[in-house]
Amino acid sequence: MNRFAYYMSGYTLKAFSGFSKARVSIHGQENIPDASVIFTANHFTRMETIFLPYHIHGLIKKPVWSLASSDLFHGALKGILSSMGAVSTKDPDRDLVIVKNLISGDAQCIIFPEGMMVKNKKLVQSDEFKITHDTGVSRPHTGAAVIALTTEFYRQRLRRMEKINPHEFDRIVSMLEIHDPEKVLATQTFIVPVNITYYPLRAQQNLLSSIAVNLMAEPSQRVLDELMTEGTMLLTGVDVDIRFGTPIPIAGFLHNWLVESDLTSRRRITFSNTMASRPVMKTVSIEIMERYMASVYGMTTLNYDHIFASILKYFPGPVIGVYDFKCRAFLAITGRVMESDQNLHGSLYQNQIHLLTDDRHNRFGDFIQTAVDTGRVTLENGNILKKNEPLNTNLNFHRIRIDDPVSVMANEVDPLTDVQLFLIELARKTPREISILVKNRLLQKEKADFENDYNTYFIENESKPKGVGKSIFLPSNTGATRGVLLIHGYMAAPAEMKGIAQFFNDRGYSVHAPRLKGHGTGPENLAVVSYEEWIESAEEGYAVLRHLCDKIFIGGFSTGAGIALDLATRVEKVHGVFAVAPPREILDSGAYFAPAMDIWNHLLKRTKIGTIAKDFIHHETENPGIDYLRNPIAGIRQLEKFMEKLEPKIGHIKTPVLVVQSRKDPMVKPDETAKLFKKLGCVIKEFYLLDFDRHGILLGRGAHRVYRIIAEFMDSLETTDSDLTLSGPDVIPGPDK
Repeated sequence: MNRFAYYMSGYTLKAFSGFSKARVSIHGQENIPDASVIFTANHFTRMETIFLPYHIHGLIKKPVWSLASSDLFHGALKGILSSMGAVSTKDPDRDLVIVKNLISGDAQCIIFPEGMMVKNKKLVQSDEFKITHDTGVSRPHTGAAVIALTTEFYRQRLRRMEKINPHEFDRIVSMLEIHDPEKVLATQTFIVPVNITYYPLRAQQNLLSSIAVNLMAEPSQRVLDELMTEGTMLLTGVDVDIRFGTPIPIAGFLHNWLVESDLTSRRRITFSNTMASRPVMKTVSIEIMERYMASVYGMTTLNYDHIFASILKYFPGPVIGVYDFKCRAFLAITGRVMESDQNLHGSLYQNQIHLLTDDRHNRFGDFIQTAVDTGRVTLENGNILKKNEPLNTNLNFHRIRIDDPVSVMANEVDPLTDVQLFLIELARKTPREISILVKNRLLQKEKADFENDYNTYFIENESKPKGVGKSIFLPSNTGATRGVLLIHGYMAAPAEMKGIAQFFNDRGYSVHAPRLKGHGTGPENLAVVSYEEWIESAEEGYAVLRHLCDKIFIGGFSTGAGIALDLATRVEKVHGVFAVAPPREILDSGAYFAPAMDIWNHLLKRTKIGTIAKDFIHHETENPGIDYLRNPIAGIRQLEKFMEKLEPKIGHIKTPVLVVQSRKDPMVKPDETAKLFKKLGCVIKEFYLLDFDRHGILLGRGAHRVYRIIAEFMDSLETTDSDLTLSGPDVIPGPDK
């Protein structure tokens, strides 16, 4: 290896990575021992032969050899690969070259046991690791195991020959060009399995493929596939998870009497087919291969595409509702998948309620569009129609990533037996079973989140009783399918909604008043959550009602009113919205200084003098038995951020809206509420201005008058359904439109 060329190639790759939009995350680097190591990795793209050595070198600070397909050693790529320490699979001296560098521990080696790029990800057949490719089916190669056994065999033989045959010891030292025999004898050989998972997997026309089409008369399907798939990854962006598994020590596999006879033989021995222990070594190499391949595939980083593709693959019928499909994915991610030991893409650890509401991260939308574009499904009237033929068709091997990426996604889950069985079970449940499971899962999460937060942030003599912060859920006693979602205000708790909740439940509605994250526990809890988490809490409450009710009304008080309006811009099946004292700007005395104080506190803590930082301001409240008495500066900042995001959206609301405001509200100016009301985009909207002298008009004297006004508004909508359009909100253009 030319070390100058090796390190210069590393600098070139570092510069190139600045242009790439691939996002690489490395996991398990602590599993790499300081010894002789062969890394065995799965092979899906040509990029891996370049970027994997680069990243491993960055971790271990040693040169990294790699065994790469002879097909790659042509043109400019040959020079790059050679300078990076790659050895062709057809190099007659490949094993000796690698063993020489490996045994000393000064350089490491990467081998791709699959022997080719497995573009279809078809990895298992008849419960065995078998690679399906364009020329047939083959088993993963045992080359990595053989080289590891060879390296450790010579190390162990050196240890024995040092004492019983110094001439043979010197011969091996010379043959392997060992400069420090003591160092060689002090270490051992390991195989470290490596998994590389890409998300999202998309192939599309891009700059690289366009250049190829223009410069090449007839680029092959193979070239186009690789440029479209890997070019999209580089130029559009892809998450690359590289995982290092538990190292496999090789020395223990040499514990066999026949192997020991070769290790101690005084005659000249090389690791070859003439060894007496060769049959044993062959059997052992297969055992090692099975072990590292199981680890490689078992470390797959499960992502949304895997979940979606598997549900589509195993759903027994030809038609599945879009929302039903999303519910199954939600249950998969939040259920046994999350509870398993399987590696998960970082996005799966986040709240998954977006799957049941607006898909704002476009996880489902991106997948289903890919399935539509490649002809796997069609969309019709809120349903997904599967093609009649099974997902796995006999497509051209080199075009499958373009023509049928959904099959590739599903195939990658095949080795994950436990996950696959769970997804099959989930895909085959009835829609009714799924609906009940979703509702129960959400209610269980709601309860568990509160218990955890309350126990974590409870403050003696400050936190309110659990009954104040606990969510309110009152199913209808009449069997009616109407529901009301009630959203409490900032620094308050569900108890704020107890009176109006009981009022509507008595009228036959199912009522849910969820606890917004950070509330009903302790002020320190509110200081560490974002407004997005408040919204997610409200969305979870909405989703519970969606699985109980045909008609849903959403209402809130103060900040909760703003969250109700926000929900109306994004979710379906909302029959009407009522906003009581919705804020357009904050009148709290500490709010004006909140952004500056937030920044000042951050700076003080960075400089380690946080003891003088002011994290909270005193809160004068009308309801001290419910509200926090300390207002976190960070919380005020989140409130401002929320209102900044909300205002541009309200013009897109098409659902009927009722606004109720107190004329003498000390917290919300009626004039500002009137401005908000005028901006509402809905045709049916009403504004009631009442003569109260307080902010909290859902509690205390005259509260039932407010309840009745809201009830009359809701009743009026139910009697004029034929005149309303309730199909959902307008689509709100993103910032790039």
